[in-house]
Amino acid sequence: MREGLVVGTKYTHRYVVPPDKTVRHLYAESPEFATFPEVFATGFMVGLMEWTCVRAMQPFLAPGEGSLGTAISVTHSAATPPGLTVTASVELLEARGRRLTWQVTAHDGVDEIGSGTHERAVVDLDRFTQGVKEKLRRATALPD
Repeated sequence: MREGLVVGTKYTHRYVVPPDKTVRHLYAESPEFATFPEVFATGFMVGLMEWTCVRAMQPFLAPGEGSLGTAISVTHSAATPPGLTVTASVELLEARGRRLTWQVTAHDGVDEIGSGTHERAVVDLDRFTQGVKEKLRRATALPD
């Protein structure tokens, strides 16, 4: 990781919620989700918070590095219909080696819709990819 990412670093990302980011679209095969109102899904809100952290970290990653989410603790406190713009804001709270903890919030222009913390780990992408391939190899070698 390059120098410069320090506690207090902030980043903001705006996202217009499209109709396909509602609860009904979270798992299309779920008949239970199909009955929910058309509102921004918690899973997609969490993804937006992660995306914002990824964007905040990007300029500080060295070639071949990426980041992975390792922990998240957030509330989803208000419904957001499609068409509203959600502003996700993050601030770096702590950096412990390759682990970074972010304060995350999301606001839809009317209400704060979510807040909490998110941890990401900086990883060597080639090494991580090799680990995933090895796991898949082990899984396919298991007896039925």
